[in-house]
Amino acid sequence: MQIGQRLTAEFIGTLWLVLGGCGSAVLAAAFPGLGIGFVGVAFAFGLTVLTMAYAIGHVSGCHLNPAVSLGLCVGGRFPAKDLIPYIIAQVLGAIVGAAILYVIASGHPGFDLAGGFASNGYAEHSPGGYNLVACLVTEFVMTFGFLFVILGSTHGSAPKGFAPVAIGLCLTLIHLISIPVTNTSVNPARSTGPAVFVGGWALAQLWMFWVAPLAGAVVAGFVYRWVGGDEPKPIPVTGHPPA
Repeated sequence: MQIGQRLTAEFIGTLWLVLGGCGSAVLAAAFPGLGIGFVGVAFAFGLTVLTMAYAIGHVSGCHLNPAVSLGLCVGGRFPAKDLIPYIIAQVLGAIVGAAILYVIASGHPGFDLAGGFASNGYAEHSPGGYNLVACLVTEFVMTFGFLFVILGSTHGSAPKGFAPVAIGLCLTLIHLISIPVTNTSVNPARSTGPAVFVGGWALAQLWMFWVAPLAGAVVAGFVYRWVGGDEPKPIPVTGHPPA
């Protein structure tokens, strides 16, 4: 695929992740009588990745996340020359996804950005009041685990066709664990989209939701490259393994 096609796929995919995941938190989590709660939001994020993995995985790899792109690059699965363009496309997609969500949410008479707009935060802006260290460790470890699953499930020796399921369920699990701590990022683009609209504290705390996920992704890339080994060499049409 041409780079323009891949970047467009990443833009649309990340837009979908923010609209679907953050949208479930803003519009449906606490809906009177029918709210989906933390569990529903966790599954919504997992479903955005699962659905887009099947839709654009063959186009762009369906990263939807600067940390994923960086981790795959460190893990030897993604060319460094495409890293910055992918990150730009992802961040722009997240901002547009948040913009669409803002237009929808602001149509309700009780809407107020002071509610957080699904932004990520620590200390007084953590849903459970967790301090900076707890939130930083959570984001680092959860992103490490996410990349480890991505690198493992997409390895050439892994069962074919099931990677999107493993990755989507992994993201669901991550949200079930960490929504009370940071509102769950593990994705700098996802954090940036809502923060642009909330401004103030959300932008001031955004640094942590870039630093911790990117650091976790880098470590995961190095570790899985050692644990999982290199990709298997393709077998030629002769059927004989390469020398």
